[in-house]
Amino acid sequence: MSDPIARTGLAPRFWERKPLSRMSDAEWEALCDGCGKCCLNKLEDEDTGDVALTRVACRLLDGETCRCSQYPIRHQFVPECIVLGPRNMEDNLYWMPETCAYKLLWQGKPLYKWHPLITGDPESVHRAGVSMQGRTVSEFEVDDDDWEDHIIEEPT
Repeated sequence: MSDPIARTGLAPRFWERKPLSRMSDAEWEALCDGCGKCCLNKLEDEDTGDVALTRVACRLLDGETCRCSQYPIRHQFVPECIVLGPRNMEDNLYWMPETCAYKLLWQGKPLYKWHPLITGDPESVHRAGVSMQGRTVSEFEVDDDDWEDHIIEEPT
């Protein structure tokens, strides 16, 4: 499968030398590993602030490719979809996947060895068992009141 994220033409291991705030749009986008976990609906406990991951996916997530089916125009369909960037990272860390490259780099940690920027293969995240490939249900198939029945542990 070809990589839907343009990862060619970038400086080798740019993420190790360049802070998130100085990355180009292409470098920023290339950090996405394609796991699909950020597109899962989450439940937040109002009292504790704890966030639970569900396998209930955003209506735009393709459960096989783990990619947004309408990424360039996603806000037309899902206005609340977050555009993650260096300016809003701090506010969003609490719900971001533990394996997420953006979160790891923000915390000063290295990328995992299965990350497509390391392997050169967009399928490596799926082979490593980290992605949500084949594990999701559409939010159209599950009533909001039943999301608790679909809480999962994050694949790591």
